[in-house]
Amino acid sequence: MPELIPFNDIAHLFEDFEHTAWRLETQRGYAVDREGERWHRWLAGEGVGYEPDSPWHALVRRAAEAGKRFERVRLVDDPPTEGQRYLLDTGLGNVEAGEDIRNLYRADAVRHGLPGYDFWLFDSRTMVTFAFDEDGKTLGVHVVEEPREVLAACQVRDAAWHYATPTATFLAQVPSAR
Repeated sequence: MPELIPFNDIAHLFEDFEHTAWRLETQRGYAVDREGERWHRWLAGEGVGYEPDSPWHALVRRAAEAGKRFERVRLVDDPPTEGQRYLLDTGLGNVEAGEDIRNLYRADAVRHGLPGYDFWLFDSRTMVTFAFDEDGKTLGVHVVEEPREVLAACQVRDAAWHYATPTATFLAQVPSAR
């Protein structure tokens, strides 16, 4: 396993990729979400949709305008956890910014043999896997460029994408999501 490095050390990849940045999200909740002001607004019942000035939405919008794609598949429990309900709601804003987010029930992901760890895949060449503590805090990431491991990640991406449902459609089918 490659060295564990701080997430900020790979931040440039979100600007430098050429065509596709793809993410598999498997956690039941993320500390970074619970620490943000949007989380508290969401808990208070306020809207957390598209925010053109947010750094993420601006990044996704610029990438889409340049012909690049941000995509992700999120695993969701049945019923969704609080953290997953938050991601389902905020995901609509990401989609409006230009990201394609799809969702897949965890039981289906397990049945299809998908892994239980988070990673980004940049241009089908570089995989970045996450290390989390028990509270969902990111401890760092591993950068993987070994072809066999990257190919396996590409196969996971293809399978996850095939079975996952677009966010708006998924939300309409999950009455407990709101």
